[in-house]
Amino acid sequence: MARFCPLFSSSSGNCIYIGSGTSNILIDCGVSAKRISAALANIGLIPEGISAVFITHEHSDHICGLSAFAVKRGIPIYASEKTADALMANPKLSRADIRIAEEETDIGGMKVIPFPTSHDCAGSSGYRINISEEHSFAVCTDTGIITDEIRHKLTGCDLVMIESNHDVTMLRKGAYTPAMKQRILSDHGHLSNGSCALELPALINSGTTRIILGHLSRNNNLPEIARSTANAEIVKHGLREGEDYILYVAPPEGGMMFSL
Repeated sequence: MARFCPLFSSSSGNCIYIGSGTSNILIDCGVSAKRISAALANIGLIPEGISAVFITHEHSDHICGLSAFAVKRGIPIYASEKTADALMANPKLSRADIRIAEEETDIGGMKVIPFPTSHDCAGSSGYRINISEEHSFAVCTDTGIITDEIRHKLTGCDLVMIESNHDVTMLRKGAYTPAMKQRILSDHGHLSNGSCALELPALINSGTTRIILGHLSRNNNLPEIARSTANAEIVKHGLREGEDYILYVAPPEGGMMFSL
């Protein structure tokens, strides 16, 4: 049985569990190793049962627990070449600890396929995970825009976790500095609720039945706003929640488990 669980998802920390029934991976280790271990225990796993960790990029909310969780246990770490180089800023990591995520990496039968995202860092990635020939998951966060390549990688996945980071009005009226607001709104920042929503009808029409809105800002978004923005766009296309798709918002912390 394939399983997908966003253990942590917010601008404060991110870590996603994916399992095939025979192998288990994490995408990102953005909270402490202690918290990751506790979250895994809540879904019946131990850290030693993780086969690999795939890193999206080097920002702290995606890697702060990486060394203590993965290096300590000898769990293989995969990242793009540019991200691997950027991770060397962490004195607890060595280049020997990081493997380059190739076009396709086989982890116990799961095919993990990276794709570039558009973020203000060295070489950010999203991932498509082909559990079998019939079933796929995808994770796409920390991107200012959705490119054609991203769309191609997300198309046809049973489940897609996609960034719905901020409400533009909340961000513009909020307390962030002008420079920070501009960074978030840029093509190398974060995907807004509205920009995320525009992508969803095509995903559903391609076969995606479960959509998880993730990486919500704690300061510039609310789950109900992200959800209502997404649904408003989807229903314009004649799609019906509960029949054509199911929409979820990942909580900042807590095991929301999905199975195929």
